Amino acid sequence: MAIAAITVFASGCSDQKSGDPTAVPSPTAASTQLPRDGAPAVAQPIKNTAGVETDPCSAVATAQIEQLGGKVKRTVVDDVSLGKNCGWIFEEGPSNVNAGLVVGNKEGLSSLYAKKAHGEFVNFKPIDSINGYPAVIYGTTEGHEGLCNLAVGIRDDLVYTIVPQLYTGNPMFADPCGLATKVAEAAIKNFKGA
Repeated sequence: MAIAAITVFASGCSDQKSGDPTAVPSPTAASTQLPRDGAPAVAQPIKNTAGVETDPCSAVATAQIEQLGGKVKRTVVDDVSLGKNCGWIFEEGPSNVNAGLVVGNKEGLSSLYAKKAHGEFVNFKPIDSINGYPAVIYGTTEGHEGLCNLAVGIRDDLVYTIVPQLYTGNPMFADPCGLATKVAEAAIKNFKGA
């Protein structure tokens, strides 16, 4: 089962049924200064991301994912044009969570804020910072049970996205954004410890 969470960044669409996140650079902007379009600045940018860029599953240990969402059956890595992402497939299927750095999006959270400004999101909710890093929950369609799109600004020019797609039986089914937030917290701690 191939997980393509980051693939949709290129097309600018979000398929809520498959849990694909969205973030494409905004249309030609008057300024290349980041952040822009109302996006918050990342006060303590994380520079050392090379390891996770090549091995996205190293951002969060499988044991940490299991503590949050149940036993993991397997992991898969998708290598797409905008970066690699990791998919943790739970035994209590077909639930999964996908996460990765979107290195092909050089505008970070600003790209999401620009899409919001252009009315491309039905759902867009900045949330409390995660370990000091700005984050937003977003989507192009009304929310679906068990699904959440979460992006965290790691730097002004880089986001880490987490997309749980959970089904009945998963312990976090009723709170997929809570799961995404916990995965983001673990990833940020690991990024900073690298």
